[in-house]
Amino acid sequence: MAGFVYHKGKEQKSDKDYLFNEARYEKRPKERLNILLLGSGGRECAMAWKLSSSVILEKLFIAPGNGGTEFYGINVPDLAITNFAEVEEFVKNNDIDLILVGPEEPLVKGIVDYFAEKLPHIPVIGPSKACARMEGSKEFSKAFMKKYRIPTARYHAFAPEELPQAEAFLKTLLPPYVLKADGLAAGKGVLIVDNLEEAHEGLEKLFDGATEDDTKHVVIEEYLKGIECSVFVATDGTNYMVLPTVKDYKRIGDGDTGPNTGGMGAISPVSFADEPFMEKVRTQIIEPTLSGLQQEGTPYTGFLFIGLMNVNGNPFVIEYNCRLGDPETQALMPRIASDFGEMLQAIAQKKLSEYKFEQDPRYVAAVVHVSRGYPASYVKGYEITLPQPPEDTILFHAGTTILDGKLVTSGGRVLAVASYGSSLQVALERSYATSQQVLFEGKNYRHDIGNDLLHLE
Repeated sequence: MAGFVYHKGKEQKSDKDYLFNEARYEKRPKERLNILLLGSGGRECAMAWKLSSSVILEKLFIAPGNGGTEFYGINVPDLAITNFAEVEEFVKNNDIDLILVGPEEPLVKGIVDYFAEKLPHIPVIGPSKACARMEGSKEFSKAFMKKYRIPTARYHAFAPEELPQAEAFLKTLLPPYVLKADGLAAGKGVLIVDNLEEAHEGLEKLFDGATEDDTKHVVIEEYLKGIECSVFVATDGTNYMVLPTVKDYKRIGDGDTGPNTGGMGAISPVSFADEPFMEKVRTQIIEPTLSGLQQEGTPYTGFLFIGLMNVNGNPFVIEYNCRLGDPETQALMPRIASDFGEMLQAIAQKKLSEYKFEQDPRYVAAVVHVSRGYPASYVKGYEITLPQPPEDTILFHAGTTILDGKLVTSGGRVLAVASYGSSLQVALERSYATSQQVLFEGKNYRHDIGNDLLHLE
């Protein structure tokens, strides 16, 4: 696609006595950077782990961080990451050179645009508010795909007052039915139901939960039957490269049963995403997407997450996300063998074509441990006992915190056990062996992560 070039290609203490001097930012010689990573989940823990080994890193701050990120940098627990003026003040006072945004909410709310106006010399890795609508509004992204002929499921969007029309549209589809909340829903705004009665109940539930920022509130799609995978693209607005493929598991129960969650595990690579399949992804989806956004006057920079369905060897877009996924990042980061900090710097400087990307050839399997009751109500504050993981296994914290000197649960998704393996089977065996040694009251995890792909190996 014209305009785009594909390339395969010890405890620290916070220093708060810096005085802000814009000229110093622009002119000072500095090889290593102070990086501010925004977020508190497993995704941010995995990125912090990877960044901690970067040759360009001076100091890493994680806001607000969790009980595991403090092993890799300096947690900033009181920084409100959607209060951009507060983030700006922290950046000034702590000599920050680059900001990496983990979660979607600051991006959808326009943190990139804010810093482009206030501190344009401080790069923020992520897309503009206009581009973040690709995740912030399902109706917008579906209309975009239709306009630029990007393969996706047939759909229609409806406002609350259009309930009769929505139910009429449902009758034109075959079950199961896919209902999506238009706005952000932390991975839980998708309902897949088997009959019209459940669809009616689902519509009312999603309409009731709509916000004034949602343009149409609910998108109804035809159901695509196939195998899912996640594709991640890094782009500087002109050049792009495709990162290792990942498959995640959203349902709470074994055998893909129960309600959707933010993610119960992930594996990488995805065996069916071979070169012929990925060539279709590049030519039919990635390049038309990036080119279309450029034509809209909103070139995309940062990381683009494309959720795909493989339907008989052909890729269809399920959704776009404007950042790296969670828990996919817990399987993705261990497979990046090159320097992640240098990748961020290359994106910021629009020199991604000069970055030499290398990936670890081994498999990675990540198993997420959650609190009992998740994704519904759950109790926090249970003490966690962790094993000393073997060399080929990493523990990525999510809903953990330090309380009275003890590591305790503080969220629904508590942590992920990610392991390398020469095969998917070996990686899974290692992750599940360590998982048995992670102890906290009410621990729950799926026992079948990756099993659906074992027969393809």
